[in-house]
Amino acid sequence: MDLVKMQVYREPDLDRDMRVSQDFTLVVPLLGVVDVSGRTVAQVQVLITELYRQEFLVNPQINLAVLEYAPRTVNVLGAVNAPGAFALPPERTTTFLDAIARSGGFGRMANRSKVVLIRTQPDGKAVNFTIDADQLVTGDLSSRWPRQDGDTILVPERLL
Repeated sequence: MDLVKMQVYREPDLDRDMRVSQDFTLVVPLLGVVDVSGRTVAQVQVLITELYRQEFLVNPQINLAVLEYAPRTVNVLGAVNAPGAFALPPERTTTFLDAIARSGGFGRMANRSKVVLIRTQPDGKAVNFTIDADQLVTGDLSSRWPRQDGDTILVPERLL
């Protein structure tokens, strides 16, 4: 998971490098476990500042920065030119068609109208979506399918 650096102004004993856990929590000095799920870095910084203000520090000044992003991947399998797992850049949103392009594009025998996106939901269940990639190319729907960490794209072959 992501590695963050916390600095507390005039409190060097509280400065830490912390890794976000699999369940999106941080273990923060004096505060213990803090849930950071669904929050931006700025929102987490405000949250930690408020928690310190409530219990331990007068006017705390917290600086939080991401030192290292956890690798995020998408798997592209089936009738593409270079199937495999591809890293997603953490600084930008990667779309469904970007992932296909990273795999070398559709193969000659690809059934582009029945591409399957397999996405694991927060509860652990896998959900399958059938996507017509040709419709995405001709329409402005590519933003509907931003890639998420752990997605699998399966491109079936078409029948002759």
